[in-house]
Amino acid sequence: MTFTLPPLPYAYDSLEPYMSAETLQFHHDKHHQAYVDMANKLVPGSRYEGKSVEEICKEVLVNKDQPIINNVGQHFNHIHFWQWMKKGGGGNKLPGKIEKLVADFGGYDKVRNDFIEAGKTQFGSGWAWLVIKDGKLAVMKTPNGENPLMHGTQPILGCDVWEHSYYIDYRNARPKYLEAWFDNLVNWEHVEALAA
Repeated sequence: MTFTLPPLPYAYDSLEPYMSAETLQFHHDKHHQAYVDMANKLVPGSRYEGKSVEEICKEVLVNKDQPIINNVGQHFNHIHFWQWMKKGGGGNKLPGKIEKLVADFGGYDKVRNDFIEAGKTQFGSGWAWLVIKDGKLAVMKTPNGENPLMHGTQPILGCDVWEHSYYIDYRNARPKYLEAWFDNLVNWEHVEALAA
C-alpha cells in the first residue's frame, strides 16, 4: 500500500482569519507531505507492509516502533485534521449523537474547557483529543505522533498542537489558537461521522 497526501477539502484561505493560507500551505504541503514520504520509505518490507493506516496505528505502539509511530501516526492524524475543520465551523450547535455524548460528559462548556486544557498542558508537540472510550466521550492528549488508536480508543476529534500548526498565526499563544480553533473551525459533522 502506498500512502498519498489527500487534497485539502477547501481552499487554502477558507479558514481565515483563524488559520491562514500560509499556515495551511506549510502544514499540508510540507509537513504532512513529509510524513507521507517517510511512511512510504519505512513501511515497505516491514511487518506493517500491506496494512491500512488504521491497522498500523492499532498495533504499532506494542512494538515501540518510533519512526512508524511518528510518520504513519501523523499521517492518520492529519488525514482527519483537515476534515475536522471547515469554514463557519465550531459553536455549540451539535449534531444529535454528539449532543448526547457531550451532555453525558457534563455539557458543552465542560467539553470545551477540558479539550482546550488538554491541548494547553500537552508539553511540547502533540495532540488534544475527544475519544469514545467504553461507549462514552472522553478527553485525552498524546505526545508527538501518537494517537488514541494506539491506546485502544476511538478518536472523533483531534487538534494538532505542534508549533507548525499555529506559530505563523498565533506565535507562542497556544491557548489562543486552541480557543479560536474550537470555537470557529470544528467540523462537528465529521466528528459525528467518526462517532458512528
